[in-house]
Amino acid sequence: MYNERLNKLFKLSNKVSVYIPATCDVNTIVDNEKYVDEALTILSNCFGGATKINTCGAWLSDQLGLVKENTTLVYSNASDEDLKNKIDNVLDFCERLKTELSQEAIALEINNEMYFI
Repeated sequence: MYNERLNKLFKLSNKVSVYIPATCDVNTIVDNEKYVDEALTILSNCFGGATKINTCGAWLSDQLGLVKENTTLVYSNASDEDLKNKIDNVLDFCERLKTELSQEAIALEINNEMYFI
């Protein structure tokens, strides 16, 4: 969008979002608050700040069919340079989260593209 006033402002062109599940082993409900806090910390350290949104997600499990669960979306906006230099920190967190919560996948969204870790 072209606007003379906006063009003079600092902008962050990228959005990084991590979907934090509230289940372990597909459908065992867990308190995900420690993982949410960790995601908020990691994204804040990498990109200068972060936001969380509580939501409900659904997906198809090979084992159980349709699974609906509370999910917390943690996202941050990032500069091109920070995204390039710090995304490995986010990927490492997602890989660990997948293991610790025994998930089939952890969703990571970058600029409207979904990756399944």
